[in-house]
Amino acid sequence: MKQMTFVDAEYAGKRKQTRKELFLIEMDQVVPWKRLVALIEPHYPKGEGGRPAYPLMAMLRVHLMQNWFGYSDPAMEEALYETTILRQFAGLNLERIPDETTILNFRRLLEKNDLAAGILGVINGYLGDRGLSLRQGTIVDATLIYAPSSTKKKEGKRDPEMHQTKKGNQYYFGAKAHIGVDVESGLVHHVHVTAANVADVTQVDKLLHGEENMVAADAGYTGVEKPEAHEGRKVIWQIAARRSTYEKYGKKSALYKARRSIEKAKAQTRSKVEHPFRVIERQFGYTKVRFRGLAKNAAQMMTLFALSKLWMARRYLLESTAEVRP
Repeated sequence: MKQMTFVDAEYAGKRKQTRKELFLIEMDQVVPWKRLVALIEPHYPKGEGGRPAYPLMAMLRVHLMQNWFGYSDPAMEEALYETTILRQFAGLNLERIPDETTILNFRRLLEKNDLAAGILGVINGYLGDRGLSLRQGTIVDATLIYAPSSTKKKEGKRDPEMHQTKKGNQYYFGAKAHIGVDVESGLVHHVHVTAANVADVTQVDKLLHGEENMVAADAGYTGVEKPEAHEGRKVIWQIAARRSTYEKYGKKSALYKARRSIEKAKAQTRSKVEHPFRVIERQFGYTKVRFRGLAKNAAQMMTLFALSKLWMARRYLLESTAEVRP
């Protein structure tokens, strides 16, 4: 007899499904589970000589739910006890639920072996195989991720790896996520995380895959082509012009109107870079760092941006084939 799948279980005897249930049903079908398990398996303990380890698939699913729903380790453990849909998604039952320490140790395993970058790479390849990354152009951008600036925490001080920066007339404390996005699909292909005070323009070489013929960015990246890192790079740099460079001609002049039209076209191209930021902020609720230290937060951001790709591409993946998991 064929085993009932997670999707079958959720449809059986149900009249209405919650948004969380529908979300998990979609993600169950579009995440390349076998590829991700194959990535992590060589590093995963076999549970020899003691209590057997939890199934890798279960721990992977728990880890992704933590990222999707913003659960801390203790909150994830409690949610697994309280919420049937989460247990079903992970393939767990009430008799054996991983505790918060087990959940923490799995995340540390991924961090120690740089597997968040591996997850992004696997999903890049998975979507590339399905024609969702044309690699002809890249849009680069960065966003601030806030960190607690108060010193009233139990540590008694702010995170030394986070820094302050000024944006407009306001100061912010935290980290910065730099991303490279495919100009056609709007999907992230590279992520790099720094302290908030690092200049965007200095990180561009870490956001390119090397096959693009065009790079687009806002005016904050003016002069990006000058560093040695881009010497000999054969791309068209489509960088937004600062308004002051053409407003001097007067708004009624033909030259101003022509330049303004060009800048609007550039802005339309760049607009796709905002979509991944919106997904991790609005859909996944990620608006501030959740750990101390850049490395831990960078691992989570890479995972979130990787998952944002699947969320953004889910309609295509669900419609293109009935079975999308290799």
